[in-house]
Amino acid sequence: MDTIQKLRIYMEEKKVDSFFIAKPANVRYISSYTGEDSYLFITQKKQFFITDPRYTEQASYECPDYEVVNWRTPNNTIGMTVQKLASEEGAKTIAFEEDYLTFSFYESIRSQGATEMVPTVNVIEEFRSVKTSEEEGYLRAACEIASRAFDKIIKDIRVGMTEKELASRLSHYMVMEGADTKPYGGILISGARTSLLHGIPSSKAIEYGDFVLMDYGCQFNGYLSDMTRTVVVGKATEKQKEVYNLCRQMTEDVEAAIKPGVTGTECYEASLKAIKDTEYLQYNYGGIGHGVGLFVHELPFIGSNSKDVLQEGNIMTVEPGIYIPGWGGVRVEDQGLVTAKGYENLISATHELIEL
Repeated sequence: MDTIQKLRIYMEEKKVDSFFIAKPANVRYISSYTGEDSYLFITQKKQFFITDPRYTEQASYECPDYEVVNWRTPNNTIGMTVQKLASEEGAKTIAFEEDYLTFSFYESIRSQGATEMVPTVNVIEEFRSVKTSEEEGYLRAACEIASRAFDKIIKDIRVGMTEKELASRLSHYMVMEGADTKPYGGILISGARTSLLHGIPSSKAIEYGDFVLMDYGCQFNGYLSDMTRTVVVGKATEKQKEVYNLCRQMTEDVEAAIKPGVTGTECYEASLKAIKDTEYLQYNYGGIGHGVGLFVHELPFIGSNSKDVLQEGNIMTVEPGIYIPGWGGVRVEDQGLVTAKGYENLISATHELIEL
């Protein structure tokens, strides 16, 4: 069953006449369009691709089954275009992504007609959470590219280089290894800064004894990889080894617990076994995994409050960490496929602590 059929079945079940899609990852998933400034208007019988003159030619190539509509004409808006299509197609209700449209965007559609606006959340995201074989292939390739880039960047890390310089090289390696030429932002931080869960690469120079934490990924045909490895510049101290080995065990315990039918909370609880009787329990973070696809943080999620149920075909990260303010942190993150037998790790980089 193709993606638009799934959506139409949902529309029939929920008794909505049309669906307006604005979230870029959802537009791509439903239509296969790879450009920008794109919206979809779907009814049971027709599908419209709404864009502006910069992308009408591209849309005609990539979306041959859609009627391409140019909304950017004098005195026109997207809202007016959507309501005009709804009127022409006899649609009385328009479903929309409530977690994406701003209030002003919503109002720009609602105010242009009498059609009822029906809020939805995670409809297409639920479809996206279970990957097709084609999507799985793209995600495997993205993970392989990121893993090869890791093998290259660890040869460059040395005292005196800055976080920004290393982050730039890492992005370059991924593109040279075959990634799309639009790598998304990564984390490459060092020393005490590694306790920052989402730290931004800075001008700080690498020092002897530093942890260097690299949380990064790339796109391959729009599909993303996401991995983290933490290394030491020089010889690791006993405390660094202790924290690293505990974090590694947390990751491996979660991966051992993953199988279809378990919840995100159950997976999170597995991560605590290694640290529950240690001083490091307080430095654990509650969100330790998420689905990955056309967007880096997708359904399902693994965490202390996650009721998401894992399914065969999910591709998701496992990324518990220990973060000690003022001292540093460790994260070992894999990305893998949920199979009938468990978790297949798609990241080839070692779990061993690397001392550079």
